[in-house]
Amino acid sequence: MSLPHSLFLVIFGASGDLTRRKLMPALIKIHNGKRFPEHFAIIGCARTAYTDETYRAYLKEELIKFGFLTKEEMETLDDFLSTVHYQSMDPADETTYFLLNDRLKELSPQYENNGNYLFYLATPPLLYELIPKCLHDAGLLKKPGLKRIIVEKPFGYDLASAQKLNKIYAAYFKEEDIYRIDHFLGKETVQNIMVTRFGSTIYEPIWNRNYIDYVEITAVENMGIGTRGGYYDGAGALRDMVQNHLMQLLAITAMEPPAKFDKNGFRNEVIKVYQSLRPLTDKYIRDNVIRGQYIAGDDRIGYREEKNVRPDSRTDTYVAMCLYVDNWRWQGVPFYIRTGKQMPTKVTEIVVHFKPAPMQMFQMKEGFYKGEELIIRIQPDEGILQRIAMKEPGAGFYMGTMEMDFSYDQHDQETGDAYVRLLEDSLVGDPTLFTRSDAVDESWTYFDKILDYWKKHPETPLYGYPAGTWGPKEADVLINRSHSEWTNPCKNLTHSNLYCKL
Repeated sequence: MSLPHSLFLVIFGASGDLTRRKLMPALIKIHNGKRFPEHFAIIGCARTAYTDETYRAYLKEELIKFGFLTKEEMETLDDFLSTVHYQSMDPADETTYFLLNDRLKELSPQYENNGNYLFYLATPPLLYELIPKCLHDAGLLKKPGLKRIIVEKPFGYDLASAQKLNKIYAAYFKEEDIYRIDHFLGKETVQNIMVTRFGSTIYEPIWNRNYIDYVEITAVENMGIGTRGGYYDGAGALRDMVQNHLMQLLAITAMEPPAKFDKNGFRNEVIKVYQSLRPLTDKYIRDNVIRGQYIAGDDRIGYREEKNVRPDSRTDTYVAMCLYVDNWRWQGVPFYIRTGKQMPTKVTEIVVHFKPAPMQMFQMKEGFYKGEELIIRIQPDEGILQRIAMKEPGAGFYMGTMEMDFSYDQHDQETGDAYVRLLEDSLVGDPTLFTRSDAVDESWTYFDKILDYWKKHPETPLYGYPAGTWGPKEADVLINRSHSEWTNPCKNLTHSNLYCKL
């Protein structure tokens, strides 16, 4: 895999929030690192009537206004913007794709481009079906040269729609040229899970049912849905977060070591985890899946008062569930996952709870010793923390815990931007950290059963929880059945027993 001599990055939705906040800042970093192809151009496409000059001026104003750039990036901003072009068109109107085709032909001699195109769909999901067909019908996919496409989540609304999308994309692109992006996989801290697991002779031998009691995976936010009401009210937390982000984290935590870390080795092991999940029955769903919706609290409005949300909406803004990976490594180990809006803080982390020593030779001054913990913090305060047993200072032999930690911030190490990593991978043609079609099918096959159950049983409880709290108390009952309680994280990873930032 290597950079092509020349490449056009065509961004649909170029005037949108994702392009302004995520894609352009990431592309500037790649530009400053001189990691673009030798002849590279960005062509933004949207309905807004910009020219090249007015679009560049718009981007410059937005990037400066919102403080996305470092001092060095400010100095090279104009040089970067010189690679940016704009074509006014309506991605929903197939006749306007001929305008794009003509524009790419016009720019090709300047950039020595012979049909090498990378398309990025930063658009609403309703356009995901249409754009590939329009690209084909306008002749944009018929020319020689590489043709790749990046698709944002959600890839499908349910199993049927995901399978339909997979069929559409397979008709126009090779599987290795379809980049279904999940920005969680681009995070340095997520990739570090595999290094911690497989690269450590401390953890690798004990990463199994013999030593691990249970695992928690939490990804929560301290905000509501903002301006996304129109989308979110038709999606909900299960579709928006669980089916993709949390499943990826679970897979990386539970997967077997790949023979090689490449597009096949890594993604094959992800599929095996999905295939090993304990099948869902109606009884299992009733007993192990909790859904909730935030109501007014802590001076925050409730979900049903949000803009573009139905006043009688039963959309889930919180999901907690217990899953089992029924294979040799994990048989009997529960994985508790949860996600929610309007939580006390924004945090994503994995907590691995190890079994306590078989003989409790020592006592604790207060409470019971529950076993050691490894906390892998994805965001914020990225790092890793191990809580281990130790003797409390003073007379007697009382047990306590000590924290050993590594924080990227404390060591002045940048974790990098997920979009930078994933965009770079798409430029060189490395799909390892992107979701494969069979993984999409397996994940939706699993979670479709929950969606079907909720649809067939509208009486299924939707528990209200005040905004600013840790969710419905019924989720506490879920984990209390076998274990003590959820680990409600602080914004600060270390010293949370002394103070807690929210």
